[in-house]
Amino acid sequence: MSGTPRRIPLVDLSHYRSGTPSERARFVSVFGEGLREFGFVSVVGHGIDDGLIRRTYADVASLFDQPEAVKSRYAVPTLAGQRGYTGYGQEHAKDRKVGDLKEFWHVGRELPAEHPYLAHYGANVWPEEVPSFREHTLALFRELDGAASLLLQSLAEFFGVPRTAFSDMATDGNSVLRLIHYPPLKERFIPGGVRAAEHEDINLITLLCEGTASGLELLTRDGEWLPVDTLRGQIVVDSGDMLSRVTNNVIPATTHRVVNPRSAAEDTVRYSLPFFCHPRSDCVLQPLPSTETADNPARHAAITAGAFLQQRLRENGLLK
Repeated sequence: MSGTPRRIPLVDLSHYRSGTPSERARFVSVFGEGLREFGFVSVVGHGIDDGLIRRTYADVASLFDQPEAVKSRYAVPTLAGQRGYTGYGQEHAKDRKVGDLKEFWHVGRELPAEHPYLAHYGANVWPEEVPSFREHTLALFRELDGAASLLLQSLAEFFGVPRTAFSDMATDGNSVLRLIHYPPLKERFIPGGVRAAEHEDINLITLLCEGTASGLELLTRDGEWLPVDTLRGQIVVDSGDMLSRVTNNVIPATTHRVVNPRSAAEDTVRYSLPFFCHPRSDCVLQPLPSTETADNPARHAAITAGAFLQQRLRENGLLK
């Protein structure tokens, strides 16, 4: 008889934000061990306004309903898709040639004109056809950015390093809110294409608001694909390559994918709202000294977050 299906851990961020000492300690332990084992953890009590998520999804639907000629006006080729619109099938997973069956829009951090990072990150692009888009996406960006900072602080406690060791990396970081549209495949299938082919995220951590349809799966350490439910009221957090580098692979960058619908009944539109928490571009990614042991020597050479991002954008086909 088969056992209970495996699920990623579930934690309540309010326990870390304002809980008792024992609740905080348990959060730190479960969250850290969950990332170490799965690279994925579900979070409730995150403080993200549900109504704001609904309003943003409504704007996303309106945005991607625009004609191709309209959306294409907001593409910014010089930024390799890091702001504004990226068209259908243009991004592909590392080592794949067929583009993913999606289109997306990136909203980044708003910086003042005199900020030294603005020239490198690029300015946001706003669609005039959806007047509330700017207000809602920036509000959601700020809320997810704050939650990410708390999660990174708890992870620093898990590793026994100063509490802001990870969150300081992301101060003024090149984080992006990605608004993704996966159209029904009967409309726009590309032979050999997958909604999101198996890949690892580039950044420190990703906060994924619940999607509008199923399909997300992670690859376990045992080599099995495990469905990940993004339920209403929950945010799924996963660890990326940059976090794996600074923790010397103690925290993995877990492979995951969004599979194609398995039946005509499931072949519906899917929207998704991942927030990719990135460090500052000049932040040096190198293993924490405490993670280097005789059994786990340094696995990665030091590299800046900006240089690493550029390398991965080339591998994903966004930077030529």
